Amino acid sequence: MYRPTAFAEERTEELHRIMRDHPLGTIVTHTDKGLDANHIPFELDATRGVHGTLQGHIARANSLWRDVVDGADVLVIFRGPQGYISPNWYPSKRETHRHVPTWNYEVVHAHGRLRIVDDEKFVRAVVARLTRRHEADQAEPWKMGDAPADYLDQMLGMIVGIEVEITRLEGKRKLGQNREARDLAGAVNALQDRGQVALAMAMTDANRS
Repeated sequence: MYRPTAFAEERTEELHRIMRDHPLGTIVTHTDKGLDANHIPFELDATRGVHGTLQGHIARANSLWRDVVDGADVLVIFRGPQGYISPNWYPSKRETHRHVPTWNYEVVHAHGRLRIVDDEKFVRAVVARLTRRHEADQAEPWKMGDAPADYLDQMLGMIVGIEVEITRLEGKRKLGQNREARDLAGAVNALQDRGQVALAMAMTDANRS
C-alpha cells in the first residue's frame, strides 16, 4: 500500500481500534482460479500472536475453505470512515485556486496466515463472542440460547470457522494532515453539515497536536 509519511499509521493500538470499530473485513485470497475476496465480520484477539489473531466464520457452501490450504498467505482489509473532500471547502481556495478534489479515509491491511477450523466448538464460541459484542447496545440483546437448540445446531452446522494469524499490519489515515488549519476546519465543518460525522471526527482526531 502506498503510504506517504504524513498518512502512515504505525501504532498497533490505533490499528486494532480501527479493526474493532469496523469489523467487516475483506479477506483476499489466491486460489487456483485466481484472486478471490470475501466480506466477513471478524473478532480480533489482540492477546494472541505478535500482532493479534482474527477469528470468524463463513458459509459451508462458500468454496473458500476448500480452495485455500491451511497456512496460506492472505490479506484482510478493514476500512474506517471515508468520503469525498471538495476543494470548495478550503478557505484558501478562494485566494489561490490551487486545490483539487481528494478522498479522505482510514484503512488497515492485516497480512497473515489462514487456518480453516471445521470444528463445532470453535464455531459456536466465535458466534457467541460476535453476538455478545454486536448485541451489547440492544435494549434486549439476542442470545444464542433464545433459539431452539435443534435449530441452532442446524445453523452452526452450515458454517465453518476461520482464523488468521496476523504477521504484519499496515495502516493509513489520510485525513487532511497535510492541510493548513483553516482548510482542515473548513472541510470538517462541511462534512458535519452533510451528516458525515464519523469522517469529520476522524479528521479532527488525526490532526490533534
